[in-house]
Amino acid sequence: MITVLTPGLHTLVQDLGRGGYYSMGLPPSGALDRYSHLCANALVGNAPGAATLEITMTGPELHFRDRTTIAVTGGTADLRISGCPRPGWTTHAVGPDETVHIGPISAGARAYLAVRGGIGTPPVLGSRSTYVSAGIGGPTGTALHAGDVLPCGDDLAGREPPCGVSIDHRLRPCPGAASPIRFVEGLCHHRFRPESVTAFRDQAFTVTPVSDRTGYRLEGPKLDFADRTPPFGAGDNPSNVVDVGYPVGSLQVPNGDQVICLLRDAVTGGGYATLGTIVSTDIDVLAQLKAPDQITFEPVGIDRALQLRADRKRRLERVRVSLNLYTHF
Repeated sequence: MITVLTPGLHTLVQDLGRGGYYSMGLPPSGALDRYSHLCANALVGNAPGAATLEITMTGPELHFRDRTTIAVTGGTADLRISGCPRPGWTTHAVGPDETVHIGPISAGARAYLAVRGGIGTPPVLGSRSTYVSAGIGGPTGTALHAGDVLPCGDDLAGREPPCGVSIDHRLRPCPGAASPIRFVEGLCHHRFRPESVTAFRDQAFTVTPVSDRTGYRLEGPKLDFADRTPPFGAGDNPSNVVDVGYPVGSLQVPNGDQVICLLRDAVTGGGYATLGTIVSTDIDVLAQLKAPDQITFEPVGIDRALQLRADRKRRLERVRVSLNLYTHF
C-alpha cells in the first residue's frame, strides 16, 4: 500500500487507456507520453498496460508500507528515496516505511513513476486511467490528494530486473528538445488558404499556459480560411464545419487564431475544421513540452507515419532485450 503525503501539482493514475468507447464520446485517456510509460513498466517487470503515476511539472511525496521496486522515466525529475537522490530511468528498491519524493521536473513536463505490480486502483470500463472530466479512474476520479491510499496491483510480466539496472541513454528520448512535430494532413485541409498552409509548415508556434491533457493551445501566425458558401448547419464562422470526428492528435484552428492540438482527454468530435492529425509517436514528444516552448510542424504521409510507429516498436523491443525481459510490448 502507498499513502500520498503530498500530491504534487497534478498527479494522475494512468495506463494505456480505455479503448472501444470513442464512438460513444468517451476519449481513451491514458499516459500522454506512452514511450516513457512503457519504459517505466519495463524497468520494474510490469506488463505494458500496468498503471503508473503520471506526474506533471512537480511530483508527489509517497509513503510505502512494504518493500517494492520503482522506476521513474520521462522528464528529468528530482527523485529522492528517504531523502537520498536517485537517478531516473533506473530501477530502485524502496524498503518498508520509506518515502519517495519527486520534486520539480527540470527538463520536459511529465514523469512516470512505475511500481512493481502497477497501481492497483479499481478499473473502470477496462482501464485504471483517470479521466477527470467524467470523474472516473484512479482512486477518486481526480488527481491525487493528500491522504489517498494506492494499492499495488499484480500486473506483472516476466521477472523483476535487479535494482540499479538502467535503460541505455541511446534509448531515452530528450524531453523538451526542439524537433518538428509530424502530422498527416486532415479531411478539412482544403478549407485553409494555401498561404496559411505554408505558414503553418514554415513558422514556429509557442506553447501557451492554457495547455493540458485535453489539448495544447499554440500561438503562432493567424491562419485564414478559403472563401466558401457555408453549408447548412455549419454557421457563418469560416472555421466551422457541420461536424467532424477528432482523432487523438487532431489539429483544429477555431477562428484561425490559435492552433489546438487535441490529446487523450479531448472531445471526440465537433464543428471546427482540422488541419491534420499528429502522428501517434509525436504525441509523446508534445507531452514533454510546456509554455513557452516553441515547435514547428512537418507534414508526412500515412506510410511515413506507420514507419515511425514501427520504429518506436523496434526501439521498445531493444529496451525489452536490454532488460532481459520475457514480455512483448
